Amino acid sequence: MSTSRPTIPSVPGEFSNLVETLDLATKVRLLTGATMFTLEPEPSIGLGELRFSDGPTGVRGLKFSGGRIVALLPNATLLAASWSPELAYEVGELLAEEALAQRIHVVLGPTINLHRSLLGGRLFEAYSEDPLLTGVLAAAYVNGMQKHRVGACLKHLVANESETLRNSMNSIVDEATLRELYLLPFEIAASDSDPWTMMAAYNDVNGVPATEQDHVINEVVKGEWDYTGLVMSDWFATKSAAPAANGGLDLVMPGPAGPWGDALVAAVEAGEVDEEVIDDHLYRLLVLADRVGALGAERDYPSGIPAPDSVLRRDQLTRLAAAGMTVLTNHDAVLPLDTSLSIALIGRHATETSTMGGGSASVNAPYHVSVADGLGALVGDRMTVTDGVEVRTKPIPALSRFVSDPLTGEPGVGFTLFDAHGEVIEERHSRTGSTLVGFDDDIGGTVASVRVRARVVEGGRLTLGVIGVGHWMLSAADRSVSLTLRLAGTGVGEEIIDPPRATEEFDVDADDIVEAVMTVDPTAVSTGAVGLLGTLGLVVTHAPRDPDLVIREACDAAARADVAVVVVGLTDEQETEAADKTTLGLPGRQDDLVAAVAAAATRTVVVVNAATPVLMPWLDAVDAVLWAGLPGQEGGHAVAAALLGSIEPAGRLVTTFPVADAATPAWSVVPDGLDLEYREGTFIGYRGHHAQRAPAPAFWFGHGLGYSTWDYAAPRATVTEQEVTVVVDVTNTGRRSSREVVQVYFEPTDATQPIRLVGWDAVTAEPGASVEVTVHCDRRMWRRWDVESDSWRMLPDAGRIVVARGLGDVRGTLAL
Repeated sequence: MSTSRPTIPSVPGEFSNLVETLDLATKVRLLTGATMFTLEPEPSIGLGELRFSDGPTGVRGLKFSGGRIVALLPNATLLAASWSPELAYEVGELLAEEALAQRIHVVLGPTINLHRSLLGGRLFEAYSEDPLLTGVLAAAYVNGMQKHRVGACLKHLVANESETLRNSMNSIVDEATLRELYLLPFEIAASDSDPWTMMAAYNDVNGVPATEQDHVINEVVKGEWDYTGLVMSDWFATKSAAPAANGGLDLVMPGPAGPWGDALVAAVEAGEVDEEVIDDHLYRLLVLADRVGALGAERDYPSGIPAPDSVLRRDQLTRLAAAGMTVLTNHDAVLPLDTSLSIALIGRHATETSTMGGGSASVNAPYHVSVADGLGALVGDRMTVTDGVEVRTKPIPALSRFVSDPLTGEPGVGFTLFDAHGEVIEERHSRTGSTLVGFDDDIGGTVASVRVRARVVEGGRLTLGVIGVGHWMLSAADRSVSLTLRLAGTGVGEEIIDPPRATEEFDVDADDIVEAVMTVDPTAVSTGAVGLLGTLGLVVTHAPRDPDLVIREACDAAARADVAVVVVGLTDEQETEAADKTTLGLPGRQDDLVAAVAAAATRTVVVVNAATPVLMPWLDAVDAVLWAGLPGQEGGHAVAAALLGSIEPAGRLVTTFPVADAATPAWSVVPDGLDLEYREGTFIGYRGHHAQRAPAPAFWFGHGLGYSTWDYAAPRATVTEQEVTVVVDVTNTGRRSSREVVQVYFEPTDATQPIRLVGWDAVTAEPGASVEVTVHCDRRMWRRWDVESDSWRMLPDAGRIVVARGLGDVRGTLAL
């Protein structure tokens, strides 16, 4: 499969003439969104409505919550762990199809910020800690998507590696680090795929808002890189009129309100902004519209696109997820599991598998296949399922298996929106137990109260509760509780992404109705830029059990089986937009669960259902560890395929796993005041560990065992000024056909320069077969930014070429 840039029709020169036909007010109006995810049309020049959608793991569409059912892909780190540009290209094509099915013109992805600190809450959306791997995969993704005339969006420009105080914090990054590390994925993707849009971040960079970055946007991106695309703001990120317009920002999102409008018109009239600047912004918007088919005659949209729940999508998404899963340890080749063994499947993540992260990356999937469902479908009654310890501190909206809508009888919850006179404004049904009010919906009235109702499927001691700002009355089983929920003030969009919650325990019978009525509290509703009621929901779940009893039950099940499979992990409390982690430890008593099961079981396999590194204090006590990421809607099918070996989990880590909290080159994500200094410079991740700026890790970037073993012959290299090529023969010494990823690193003699990945290639070989692998190294990785001359300089070819399966398993070196 080719992953090269598709051929796109040349940009017509008459766009400048179209711009000249519009008056200043109209030009400026077109440079702010019309709604949350659309841009305003302008019939006089043939400009149609442009439609955007969030899209890192699925094309959610024009609604943030409760919208169209769409395919949910594996998360970015899991896809990246395949180390496969071909797979990234396929993902781009898949997302383009999902976009075209909804007539979406631009998908807001990929996210290509780097994994600086492992505490970053949004790392699950971003590919890796390495700029080359990130940039190459992003370029393939963009090329696959834009082949179908759907625009991609590189985000978030730039130095947006954490979420704490993200709307106001200031990333302090020296110019060399900015160029060599954080801008590099954007540069590689821009050069190799020409993405049609980029997104400026929330944060400041060296004291200047990312949306006003003349240096980054104008001088580097549009100047040095000759970028022809459009730079938009992140949602509600723009802080000014003239500084942002002069700083290179082309489009403010969302709309229709925003800081431009009349203020930007006045700035032009006052001479603060040249009208040619406005013309350039609009020209870039028209270029985008032409590329995606929204200028002039409307484009054709394909028919027959596979449904999100089709067999084709099931097979495709299962394969994509399993391909990135990574075997971290595998003592005595316990994996893949012998199909004759009895299995004790244990853990809350086995039955409530985390399939996606939180925030703007979440989508309305057709279903979520749990590990219990996926593995159970293949092994049947040879498997028992035992619940695990609690893994959450915050209640979640009612899962559809717990409740049904009393009005429709469908799994889920019913919402009724009332005005101040008690008249019904709207009835809604939600499969997910929550709904979003006032953000991207056209309610048709002012909501004064909301009633939420659900019928309980299975009775018992239940935790019931409510989610969202307002005065609530929660009622069930002839008992009522009054609850008032207010915002905590953690940041813009809190009422959407992290609304307040409260719960109570109730004794409820099956078929009982749970009802919660919320009366709007005007003093509690956000007065910030979003200005809405936010996410509202109903909590219905089993009450927590004694964790010691839960662990004993798990040990009993493990002792009766041939092998225990314990599924542990994180949830969208840790892996989410707008919040960072405080530890890499597993939440709750999951570590105690694993340790106890390992002591009781004959053999123990741990599946880590998390997108980012976790600590594993029980590592030496278990027989195998499979990292499974956030595997998307087909997660359970993919984990089952990996455990049983029908698809080899041949992934390689994209982030280094440390041995302990803070045992990393970069750690804190909490600004000092508002400043967050990137003191480690270019020595993040494996680079810093290799330079002994942090202890040796538990697992290196690039580590992954697959289901075979490999021998490497001595590598050879050809070095010219234009190219470095490394050739090595590898032999599959195992018993299975397997995929190997040959990684090449350059270690300069200059100790101020870190070791860095410079290329890789993957091959598949049958048992006993040898394959010659040629790695064409990327000469861009030999560059260093010279601060004195303010330009790139090439590092001398002095140092070592390192051929490895991650730097913890070096297979050959060559002196340069």
